[in-house]
Amino acid sequence: MNTPQDSATLAEGQQVITACAAIYREGSNGHEVMVARRALTKKFLPGKFELPGGHIEFGETLVDGLRRELKEELAIDIIVGDVVDAFTYVNKIKRSHSVEIIFFAQLAGGCLPKINPTDHSEVIWVNRNNLDVIKTENGANDQEFPFIVRALDLLNR
Repeated sequence: MNTPQDSATLAEGQQVITACAAIYREGSNGHEVMVARRALTKKFLPGKFELPGGHIEFGETLVDGLRRELKEELAIDIIVGDVVDAFTYVNKIKRSHSVEIIFFAQLAGGCLPKINPTDHSEVIWVNRNNLDVIKTENGANDQEFPFIVRALDLLNR
């Protein structure tokens, strides 16, 4: 039986730091960025597309935490680059305030993502020509969407 779940991080009334990756590659229509669809069992944003990443644990650096999260969730190793941007949002499920830092990254050593079904149901690559799939699935209020667009714009300069 699938029960709704999210990380066990206690966060009510707390600031939470998250690091996410705009993992990119060169595609036939310019650079593409990987997005992952959250598992339907997630309490927060079930079934929505997101940049992969997660919570930084106490004592971790942003880069170490990002690498750990991507290893746990997608079984990938990454080469972390510069910061794309950062933003904040309120997680109404956990009643916490999150600060999300987005990094450019690339897959290391030709590794391919393997879906961990407790976290995600699929990964797709998006570019400037097919971004509507995210907007359609996530809705107009998707706070991460402008930063995916920004990452693609920076990559395709």
